[in-house]
Amino acid sequence: MIQLQEVKNKKDLKNFVTFPFSLYKDSKYWVPPIISDEVATLSADKNPAFQHAEARYFLAYKNKQIVGRVAAIINWTEINEQKVKKMRFGWFDTINDVDVSKALLNKVAEIGKEHKLEYIEGPVGFSNLDKNGALTEGFDHIGTMATWYNHAYYIDHLEQLGYETEKEYIESKFSFIDLPVERFVRANDIILKRFKLKAGTFTTTKEIVPHLDSMFNLFNRSYSKLSSFVPISDAQRDYFKKKFINFINPEFIKFVFDEHDKMVAFAIVLPSFSEALQETNGKLFPFGFLKLLKAKKTSKTALFYLIGVEPQYQNKGVTAIIFNEFHKSFTKFGVETCIRLPELADNLASHQIWKDFDTRIIKRRKTFKKVL
Repeated sequence: MIQLQEVKNKKDLKNFVTFPFSLYKDSKYWVPPIISDEVATLSADKNPAFQHAEARYFLAYKNKQIVGRVAAIINWTEINEQKVKKMRFGWFDTINDVDVSKALLNKVAEIGKEHKLEYIEGPVGFSNLDKNGALTEGFDHIGTMATWYNHAYYIDHLEQLGYETEKEYIESKFSFIDLPVERFVRANDIILKRFKLKAGTFTTTKEIVPHLDSMFNLFNRSYSKLSSFVPISDAQRDYFKKKFINFINPEFIKFVFDEHDKMVAFAIVLPSFSEALQETNGKLFPFGFLKLLKAKKTSKTALFYLIGVEPQYQNKGVTAIIFNEFHKSFTKFGVETCIRLPELADNLASHQIWKDFDTRIIKRRKTFKKVL
């Protein structure tokens, strides 16, 4: 018999966060989160997403053992301002038992119906900067700190329970060594002169911090037309700055400014921490932090996390400036391989950015929807 228990205290939340550690203990592709960061993300007193959202967490038990988990999330900005009557579910993990998945998702659906919402979608987080999508292809590729990993049977469970594909995302890989460098150098010079732009590249975190607010404002403008977009609030912006700034090599953040010093484009690349996170097994102390710090400086794989371009400059070659600057930094740090983190499959503007790269799709993931 399957029993559901709602998370009500710190011990329950710790069990909720650490359940995947046992579920994936034999997987060489699953990348564990940092436990303390995951607890903070799910805590209403620490994550500012809760200023505009609410969440309830549930654990499934069978024979007194935890066999599944799910987060039931309501984003009130999405519902009240964008008029999207969506019930969200995320942090969804389960053993290979469709009855466990059914019990968990039925609970989320029940909450959605109580609030008179129209449909349920997941797996998704609180906002666009959270993880989203269940892996549907690429199970034999190592995960990243910015994505969820899951067993293939998750998809079978969702489909058996009547869930249908809502959005599809792709992740791609390309060799930095094979980049068309000369083309970027030529395009860089032309675009800089044509639009009176200049590259902003820095070597210290202190130099970057004054530009981060402008970057998040540009993020909201450049992604606003995507169907899945929910704006990032000022409080969430400050939260993400503190959460990620220590994980980013300052030379892996690039800005482009116009002649009046207004930011018109940005790009954030993360060093890959996958192997380091597997070694730390979710713990920063006593040695985990040192392993992550080493990976920050020596990783040969770079993850393209976000690229944003002011709408009036989109499709005008501005990204050539960004790629030219990354070429310099990647050469300096010995980066060999680049990964494009999840992008909507129908985001043609984003795909156009990469038309000159010999990319290979290595993963696909989807969110799933069911009418309530």
